[in-house]
Order: sequence, then structure tokens, then C-alpha cells
Amino acid sequence: MSRKQQLLKQHRRNKRLGLLVALVVLLGLGIFVQWWLPLLLLPLLWVAHEAWFADHLFYSPAEDYQYQFPAQCVAYRIKLVDGMVQVQSPLQLAGGETLVLALGLKSRWLGRFLDPAVLLSGDDCQTFERGVAGLRYLNLTGLGELLAAGQLRLRGRYCRLAAEGQLWVVPGSDLRQKRMMVIAPHADDAELAAFGLYSQAQETWIVTLTAGEIEAEHYQQMGMTKAEAARLKGRLRAWDSIAVPRWAGVPESQCVQLGYFCLQLPTMQAAPDQPIASREAELADTRLFRQFNALTLPGDQDGAPTWNNLLADLRELLLKARPEVLVMPHPSLDPHPDHICAQAAVLEALLGLEWQPQTLLGYANHLHDNDRWPMGDSGAGVALPPQLEAQQAWAPYSLTLDLTTQRDKAMALGMMHDLQPPAPFKRRVRRVLQRWLAGRRASPYGENEFFRKAVRRHELFWRRDL
Repeated sequence: MSRKQQLLKQHRRNKRLGLLVALVVLLGLGIFVQWWLPLLLLPLLWVAHEAWFADHLFYSPAEDYQYQFPAQCVAYRIKLVDGMVQVQSPLQLAGGETLVLALGLKSRWLGRFLDPAVLLSGDDCQTFERGVAGLRYLNLTGLGELLAAGQLRLRGRYCRLAAEGQLWVVPGSDLRQKRMMVIAPHADDAELAAFGLYSQAQETWIVTLTAGEIEAEHYQQMGMTKAEAARLKGRLRAWDSIAVPRWAGVPESQCVQLGYFCLQLPTMQAAPDQPIASREAELADTRLFRQFNALTLPGDQDGAPTWNNLLADLRELLLKARPEVLVMPHPSLDPHPDHICAQAAVLEALLGLEWQPQTLLGYANHLHDNDRWPMGDSGAGVALPPQLEAQQAWAPYSLTLDLTTQRDKAMALGMMHDLQPPAPFKRRVRRVLQRWLAGRRASPYGENEFFRKAVRRHELFWRRDL
């Protein structure tokens, strides 16, 4: 059993046990104190659960994050003196580095009900789990001048900061000066992870692997059958994958939708020659979702949704675009099945190919252990995500987005049809309660949770130079 499954099982067991204990206490109060007390306390307990205990957090906030940095990264000891960061040896910065501060955090009592955060000079705020009591990694990228001048101040909100920490300086060139290809398992993945990066790149290609046609209940409300709604949703998201990057200046000829079917990539990978039809659209031909492409690809010959066709399409595109930088889902941080297979397909397509990229960048739009990461509000900084086992040392690579770029990114997300339907009623009620009782703010850009998560001061990737 995987660690995520073990944590999920433990979380559900603890929740059932807590509910059972609460029920016994309520029954006892009703029998031995006042019959009406359970009727009063039950809705109050539900409100408390939605406001403070509804986050999906599958680890203890008291656990340390574990990161292993590559050998080329340089570590400096730091001390906090009256909140000012003092580097204990001369700091060497050439510009363009990613800066990460490993620092212990300890939640105050209010930090169990209100989100603890570290406030940084330059109006940044990086938020962590309620009840945090362990080692965390702050993203100081963009604050190098203040840090070098000894003018960077840190202040804990609802948490205490350790007096000493370790600053990691991660060297790296500016990848925006290179040819880039972004691999998106679904329409909107490229924008969520890398709009700021690809909108500033010298040359960008966007390759979207699936139509993302499933879960089309919003369109069924228009009177369509399940299959009709899935086909319409797939066509809309195919259009989005071609049209929205134009907002960032990417030519239509360099945006490609491969049209394979959502959540079917793992099945395709297991049987590479076998066509795998859509789960909901009653389709076994990808060409309906490839009609907006400016290019003809090997998979267009028969439209068969097979792994071998996917590999052939990717090889054709890699040889045509010859990207120096490949941006795709991180192999271990992002657990979505299509994201795992997207990364695997690209690496398999590269085997033996005459063109090889110089750099891989991994991103995580979904997370194993914490569905709120990046925590905090729109516009805030992005700290490193929870990682509880030190894994292969990909170097963090962070880009700082100015306010204009953040707003452009928000508008790009707003054009994505999949982020437009309103949230379910229960989720909207939960957000109102969390706003009133837990101090969480709604994103000014949109209702979907991804507006809060993705429109930030930083875009964060993991870099591997080949």
C-alpha cells in the first residue's frame, strides 16, 4: 500500500472515530443534561468542521519537510536578529538564482484556527498548515538584493520562527531565453503551471495530450445526453488549448491538441497497440478533438487512441520544435494519473531521438498530501510544497511574476471553459464559513480554487539539466 493510501486510510479512520465519539457525547448530553442540547450543538459542530477541519491534509503538521538539494547548490547559515535575516558568511549572488530558506516554524495557539504565515519584506506572505511545528522551506526568489544588503525582514503571523536556518542558493540560467515546449496533460495545465514562464520565453510550443472531455455534468444541464455533453466539453477544451496561448503571444501554429481521452492514458500505456475509447464521449477516434490543429501528425492517419500513436505524435513534434527546455509534470510530486503518464510518454518518446533537450522542468498542479497547496491567497509567494521523504535531487527553479503578468495569467485562466462553472453549493458554503471564521480570503480573479492557487508571485518548477 502506498504512503498516500495509508495516510488516507488513517485519516478516514480517525474521522470516523471522532464522529462516533462526538455522537456518543451528544447523546449523553441529550439524555443526562437537556434534550435540546444535541439539536443546538450539532449544527455548531458542523460549522466548526467546515471552518477549521475540512482541509485534506494527509500528514501531521508537526512533520519536517524533507528536501535533498543537488551538489551545485550552495548553503549558508543564517540568523534572525530582531526579525532581520543575517547571512553568516559573504553571500555570492550573480543574479537569476532561486533562493530557498529552510526554517523551523512553530504555530501559536491562534495558528491552529487561523492560517500561520511568514510575512516578508517586499509585501510577500507565505502561508503554511494550521498547527505547523516543523521545518519548512520559504521561497526568497526575487528578494536577493534585500537579502544581500541585510535588509530582509521576516515576521511570523500566528507562528514563531526559529532563530537560525539555512539558506540555499540554487544557481541557474534564465530559461526564458531558450526554445521551450510545455507538455499539458489537459487544457489549462500549461497556463496553471507556466503561463508566466512560457509567455516570456523566446519561443514556445504548447502540446496538450488529452481533450479533458469527462465530468461534463455542467453541459448536461443544457439538455444533452452524457455522451453529447462530453463531446461538447472536449471540443471546447480543445479550442481553449489552441486559442488561449495566443493571449501570451504563442502562435496558433505552435499550439497542438492531440485529442487523446481523459484518464485513459494509463490504460493506453498498459496496452500500447490497443485503442482505448473515451469513458463518456462514446468515441474511439481522436480526430474530433484535433480539428483545430495547424499541423498534420502521425495519429491523424487513423485517429486511433493508442499509446504508440501518442509516442509517434510526440516524436514528430519534438523533432519539429527542437525544444531546449521541456516543461512537464514532475514524476513524483504530481500524482494525477494522466500527469504521470504524460511525463512517462515524453521520456519514452525521447529515447533514441536525434534531438534531445538541454533542460527538464517539472511542475505540480496537483499534490499528494495537501490539496490546498500552494496555501495562502492569490498574489502571495509560493513556498516549497510538503515532501516528507527526501527524493531525487531536482533543483527548485522559481520565476517571479510582476502584477501585470499575474493579471494576464488570471485572464488566461478565466478563458478556460473548465474553470468557469460555479462551485457546488456545499463548497460555496464552506468557503463562506472559512472566510468569516478562519480569515481566508476569496480570490479576486475567479471562484474556482485554481485562481487562488495559480495566480501567485512565483511560479515554481523543479529543474534537471541533461
